[in-house]
Amino acid sequence: MIDKTLVYQAIEEKLIGTEYFIVDVKVAPDNNILVEVDNSNGVDIDFCVELTKHIEAQFDREVEDYALEVGSAGLTQPFKVLKQYQKNIGNEVEVLTKQGKKITGALIKAEEHQFTVEIEKKIKEEGAKRKTIVTEEIPFLYEEVKYTKYIIRFK
Repeated sequence: MIDKTLVYQAIEEKLIGTEYFIVDVKVAPDNNILVEVDNSNGVDIDFCVELTKHIEAQFDREVEDYALEVGSAGLTQPFKVLKQYQKNIGNEVEVLTKQGKKITGALIKAEEHQFTVEIEKKIKEEGAKRKTIVTEEIPFLYEEVKYTKYIIRFK
């Protein structure tokens, strides 16, 4: 089986000096390799081809028979790495906590151990006739969350 660390190193070598970052690398026991990369400006198909060729140059198919798939992290797939959170600051996201609570709001901060989502909610203040919209910032530790993903809205 091809060593995942060697695949990871080959990818990192190619990404030096680019805006691209690794989202995920999987190597199955049957040597099916899946590489997901991302970029704050989107992933270019030409770059995926370049990265594929670079990885293929690192491994000899005569020695190790493998299948290789290089692509972008899916737009609606859950975030896997901090850079995906940082890339989506200002965008609307859906968060599902491990307690099963779904929260939708704007991702406003992403740090090493936690991220913050700003939500809008209607509350009726004492003595008021109508409900007013207020914003609330909700911080989450990454380990408290099942997933966070970008929400696509068509208006």
